[in-house]
Amino acid sequence: MSTKTPPQLPALHSAPDPEVSDRPQRRTFSVADKLRILEEVDRARPGDVGAILRREGLYSSNVGRWRRQRDAGMLRGLAPAKPGPKSPPANPLKSDVERLERENARLRERLTRAEAVIDLQNFPTCWDFRCPRRTATRVGDGRH
Repeated sequence: MSTKTPPQLPALHSAPDPEVSDRPQRRTFSVADKLRILEEVDRARPGDVGAILRREGLYSSNVGRWRRQRDAGMLRGLAPAKPGPKSPPANPLKSDVERLERENARLRERLTRAEAVIDLQNFPTCWDFRCPRRTATRVGDGRH
């Protein structure tokens, strides 16, 4: 008697791992996923946003945070960065500071010139050693 064994079917599902991790893994979304979901939420009608959030398993606070990140330019993707030290961010007030420093230097120069003129005017040899002029007295004046 020959017994035929039925052919083995490939396992469609592997057996689950009986070990359960102590700590669940936090879900992470790539930049592309965040931008895709934001675009879909932005295009959706107000009643459909909830369905998108349920489908993706998100809270509305996630979408709000991602929008702020996108608006701040933090979701531009992982573009390759230039090697070397990073340059400091540009000061938005730099042009105003430079203009005010030039004006300050110009005004200091004017002040120096004005003080020199005042010193010359108060110089004792210019005014204190004038020869007194004799004036003729008029008759009937009573002055000499």
